[in-house]
Amino acid sequence: MSISPARLAFAADGTPFSESFDDVYHSSDGGLGQAHHVFLAGNGLPGRWRARERFVVLETGFGLGLNFLATWAAWRDDPQRCARLHFISCELHPFGSDDLARLHARWPEFAALAAELQAQWPAPIAGMHRLHLDDERVVLTLYFGDAREGLAQLVAQADAFYLDGFSPAKNPELWSPRIFHLLARLAAPGATLATWSVAGEVREGLRRAGFDVEKAPGFAGKRQMLRGRRSGGTAAHAGADRHAPAGGAAATTITAANADAGAGANAASRHALVIGAGLAGCAIAERLAARGWTVHLVDAADGPGRGASGNLAGVLRPLPSLDDNRMSRLTRAGTLYGWRHIARLQARGLPLRAEACGVLQLARDAMQEAKMAAVVARLAQPEEHLRYVSASAAGALAGWPVANGGWWFADSGWVQPPSLCSANLACHAGAIRALFGRKVATLRAGADGWAALDGEGGVIAAAPVAILAAGTGVGRFVPGSVLPVVSARGQVSVLPAAPGSAPHVVVCRGGYVSPALDGQRCAGATFSVDDDDANLRAADHFENLAKLEAMLPGFTAGLAPEALDGRVGFRPASPDRLPMVGALPAAPSVAPGTALGMIPRTAGLHVISGFGARGLVWSMLAAELLASQIEGGPLPLEQDLCDAIDPARFLLRPPHPRRLTE
Repeated sequence: MSISPARLAFAADGTPFSESFDDVYHSSDGGLGQAHHVFLAGNGLPGRWRARERFVVLETGFGLGLNFLATWAAWRDDPQRCARLHFISCELHPFGSDDLARLHARWPEFAALAAELQAQWPAPIAGMHRLHLDDERVVLTLYFGDAREGLAQLVAQADAFYLDGFSPAKNPELWSPRIFHLLARLAAPGATLATWSVAGEVREGLRRAGFDVEKAPGFAGKRQMLRGRRSGGTAAHAGADRHAPAGGAAATTITAANADAGAGANAASRHALVIGAGLAGCAIAERLAARGWTVHLVDAADGPGRGASGNLAGVLRPLPSLDDNRMSRLTRAGTLYGWRHIARLQARGLPLRAEACGVLQLARDAMQEAKMAAVVARLAQPEEHLRYVSASAAGALAGWPVANGGWWFADSGWVQPPSLCSANLACHAGAIRALFGRKVATLRAGADGWAALDGEGGVIAAAPVAILAAGTGVGRFVPGSVLPVVSARGQVSVLPAAPGSAPHVVVCRGGYVSPALDGQRCAGATFSVDDDDANLRAADHFENLAKLEAMLPGFTAGLAPEALDGRVGFRPASPDRLPMVGALPAAPSVAPGTALGMIPRTAGLHVISGFGARGLVWSMLAAELLASQIEGGPLPLEQDLCDAIDPARFLLRPPHPRRLTE
């Protein structure tokens, strides 16, 4: 769905006003006072988050972000605060960053926090957006779209609910029985709620959903407000059992006893063993280290990013589709999160080489160009993210004449994969111990977790949690019937490139070509399944040059395939072209009709693989997802997308023919 941003407007007394819902965004007596009295105090905050590892707040309407800023500020001011604050909010009509800045200027006490929020504020694109704030101690997960859809797809356990939509008379959908039951599904044991509305249908709807509610003194001129608590406290919580804290040999099911601790079984021993130091392994090592984990990273190479992740430059951009299918949504989410992650690393001064110079995806012919234009019209995303360009406009962007137009991703570009791997490891160097030049022969399970053994049976490293990020080598540890990883050989051609020469952006069409980088540029790549030839082949250089010539007519003049340099890598791919991220199944088969969430998992053993040719697109978001699953925290992706990349999905399908394309 397309997202229609909010329009900045004000009521006669200057209170921010929504023209879409004909209602004000907060009490005319003061938005900040309402935030403190109704939402924080109404949920017993800051007291309830004290002595906690993690506390999760779920809000039904983000609006101006004032409740979030007030909560964030209160958390910062509390010396007994929880270690990490998660704030989740839905918004159908988000403001643009410029309008937010104008609105936030009304509360100068939040100037520093508001500026940090505005700097990361996402474009109005449907779906989930995860922002890491306050040195990653505060995590804001935004869902842009209908809250009924967002809450149904959310995987989280909320400790406190802020019910802050427009009035039930103006926006009844946000106060519907469906919303209340979705909130109850997401409630952690002992979860509380607060809202300014005391409407009869709200009270009754919450009671029917399982909340005990009571009236309390309201804010300023409003006589009453509503407070509530989830009835019981030991009921199962949908979504939580699926992605619970995963420790050593213990079962990975979350229980009421450990749900409150934040990291559950891992609170006392956050230690992980990661096998593989490519994009996937370095990304998950960084995401766990950012959460306070100690990580042992093992790889047979002499440094990070030496295998399939070792190319000079790769492409980080989405892959839209007319029906906005899972591939489209996953590549979009991965691209948006990936560029935010890169910006965080670069802000730390790490030597990460990447540039959002723009990516031009050209059509093969006029028919495909028309389809690409139709996709742009259907998705209606901001032009800085996706727009259609004609052949003449595409040629101007590339600095080279082209035959057809296509898609222009102005906020995408190229990344040097080895530099990303190194930056991820350097970001938390004290928490990540890299063991290079050590090949893991076997992985052994024991009472204390997992041990990586060398060829002589010696222990290289051990930890309660093990993560397989070994690329195509994952098959050494997991049977193909459980994890059908396919090896896809890819050869990239390296061409001489004068500084400032065309193309000035990344150009794609069946392959890709990068701008000049250190006197060279990348062109490629081939994609050959079950081909173990590690040598450069002139035939593959010829194929890459043919793709390049189709993109940029006349560009390959004077380039001889046999004279080119290049690189060969072997990429782990899956039969359905989607990644494999999550806890591994505990058995090679399941009974027919078994639900995905009911498949038993091997305690403490996880995988992050199957990226194929999209390692840059998926590695950073996949790592954030897996780290969230391991800790049992709110997930950064919708439930259906988590299911789509769950490694256990293949047990529910008949054997897939090994016919893969890039």
